Amino acid sequence: MARTVTRKARSYDPAKVRAALAAETEAVRAAVHRLAADPAAAASLDRPTRLGGWRVRELLAHLAWQLAVVPERLGQPLEGRAALGPTTWVSGVGSLAEWLDAGTRERAAGAFAGPPAEVAAAFDRAANALLGLLAGPGALDAERRVELRLGSMTLPDLLVTRLLEAVVHADDLADALELADFPHDRFALASVSRLLADAFAEQVPGGSVELRVPPFAVVQAVPGPKHTRGTPPNVVETAPLGWIRLATGRLDWATAVDRAEVAASGERSDLSAFLPVLH
Repeated sequence: MARTVTRKARSYDPAKVRAALAAETEAVRAAVHRLAADPAAAASLDRPTRLGGWRVRELLAHLAWQLAVVPERLGQPLEGRAALGPTTWVSGVGSLAEWLDAGTRERAAGAFAGPPAEVAAAFDRAANALLGLLAGPGALDAERRVELRLGSMTLPDLLVTRLLEAVVHADDLADALELADFPHDRFALASVSRLLADAFAEQVPGGSVELRVPPFAVVQAVPGPKHTRGTPPNVVETAPLGWIRLATGRLDWATAVDRAEVAASGERSDLSAFLPVLH
């Protein structure tokens, strides 16, 4: 079981989160519509993804579900579940893997089971529901809470986790469809990099390794001698998407090192035993 420590929670500007989530959602929607308009769209929906047995069809069903969670759950009554922050959500969501897989397959066999145009329409419904919420003043209400299976989250914190879902699964879609240079929103990419770095530092507390994800995040983690001044003896550095893929299990440590997608120096800089952060 991952160890955790209490750290000062990072704050995210709710207005910027809202704008970034809208932009990332629209970028995915544009990719879905390009897919639906392609003569080979039916075959593309059956393409495998790097997510085990999920095809592109399941991936789109899952992402639509995760975006629609916000408007679907917002009006539901609270049940007194424990308060949940973004990093705690990252550490715990893996426990729902079987439930999420079952729900995804159910949706892929339902609203997302039809031809490409119907798949695009189903994705539109989920995107429109979220975007309609984001366009209203209530999306900035820091006091609103939403009940999830893992616990109760404030609406602003929930929107940060939806940024993670949108960025990670947009990258999955780009990989499956061989889309070069998916136009991720910069603030979305920054927020997800920081959230996963903070979750890593909570799961593997310490100060012997400095993880750098320029230009977005720097954290110290891993048990051992704490670094206080000068050049850290153990440094790991990677680009934002490289870190996101490592932290979510899309890229394994050895492959990242072999491809020079991560630079690691120092005897404690091998992070393979601590990854992924989100299972």
